[in-house]
Amino acid sequence: MDALANIGAGTLGAGLGLQAAAAEIFLLAAICVILLIDVFLSERTRWVTYVLSLLSLAGAAWVTLNFGVEGRVSALDGTFLADPMGDVLKLFAYGTVAVCFVYSREYLQLRDLFRGEYFVLGLVALLGVMVMISAGSLLTVYLGMELMSLSLYAMVAFDRESGVSAESAMKYFVLGTIASGTMLYGFSMLYGLTGTLQLDELALAVREVGAANLGLIFALAFIIVGIGFKFGAVPFHSWLPDVYHGAPTPVTLFVSAAPKIGSFVLAIRLLAEGLDALVASWQNMLIALCVLSLLVGNVVAIAQTNLKRMLAYSTISHVGFILLGILAGTNDGYQAAMYYTLTYVIMSVGSFGMILVLSRQGFEADRLEDFKGLNRHSPWFAAIMLLLMFSLAGVPPFIGFWAKLAVIGAVLDVGLVWLAVLAVLMSVVGAFYYLRVVKLMYFDEPPAERFEITAGGTLRTVLSANGLAVLVLGIFPALLLDLCARVLP
Repeated sequence: MDALANIGAGTLGAGLGLQAAAAEIFLLAAICVILLIDVFLSERTRWVTYVLSLLSLAGAAWVTLNFGVEGRVSALDGTFLADPMGDVLKLFAYGTVAVCFVYSREYLQLRDLFRGEYFVLGLVALLGVMVMISAGSLLTVYLGMELMSLSLYAMVAFDRESGVSAESAMKYFVLGTIASGTMLYGFSMLYGLTGTLQLDELALAVREVGAANLGLIFALAFIIVGIGFKFGAVPFHSWLPDVYHGAPTPVTLFVSAAPKIGSFVLAIRLLAEGLDALVASWQNMLIALCVLSLLVGNVVAIAQTNLKRMLAYSTISHVGFILLGILAGTNDGYQAAMYYTLTYVIMSVGSFGMILVLSRQGFEADRLEDFKGLNRHSPWFAAIMLLLMFSLAGVPPFIGFWAKLAVIGAVLDVGLVWLAVLAVLMSVVGAFYYLRVVKLMYFDEPPAERFEITAGGTLRTVLSANGLAVLVLGIFPALLLDLCARVLP
């Protein structure tokens, strides 16, 4: 690592800046090593891939901390950015992926799906998120986005014996490809009008061209479509419920977590940094996506009987809240959106973790009725699920309440009172389906069949910490809020 540091230090002056990308280089090297080792492993020794994947994440975290920067550093001829916001988001992404791997292990083993592909594809998707986080040009943004997306398509089709998974993966791939092409077309229009791909130069060039330029507005519209698809915002959401429902639950867990960080940073890098001069235009477009997502996500979630689909539609409504912060177009709004994204990832990972902990061989605990009477059999995990549902609903003092309060405060600050009122009303509607899960656990009779949790100690411990985190971070909201305020430029 010292050698890497020396190489990086030596090349920064030459304009290459490999040191700034040390974490990405480390993770890429680790993926190559894991791929090579996994080829020679038998089914009995497949745990080595799992352990190496977790060690790779720990190593990437160490490299990120060791090579952290105080301010913003532009490297690799301006295509790569290193800044405190990027470091925090990367560290959060490592932790999220590590928790996803821990939650998934037993589920995959019980169903003969414990293969190296799951972990390698997860790490490659994480690498794509990291590239997006540090993107300094439109080219790097697209490279990171495709690296993440292609890995996710393959992960959804990970269970090769499942026709439902294959169908979901195909739909995800086709729609994702159209969205990527749309965004790429927007990028090409921007390049044609401004003559640059670098985000900092783009911000200056857009001001020179003028915010009223029709070509810029068209380019922006194509880019908003791409961002809306990656977020799963209405009307670009049709892939999300099918993928969440059709993919194996560990994959659903993964898709709902780290990629949301990538979607957030995609919007921040493109809209807030590269196209800030067009804020009046993209604010109106995001308002439309936000309103539709809040309405459709919350209303349709009420009709769902499958927990994975219910969480999928609730994700769409949470995307509406994240967009609330971004469309404010202020530093406070961006901080609120970042805070909401991080808190949503914590809550989402815990919710899908509960499905995994209750699942056992031959039984998927993905229907709402599977949670009936959970309190009679496992008061502790019923309490953990209660914490997560209350937090997702925005009940104080859980972390979800402060996240909603932050984004609603941001839109109030810019005078969008009607939008804040709509968000509050939709929060009330959303509380219905989250509290329905609590009612099933505490007030309904359990099924006649003996209910038994077979999950191991590691999964139980990490999930318990995950559930308690939404309460602790809710009691001390300043811990995460201050961090977001410090690292955002």
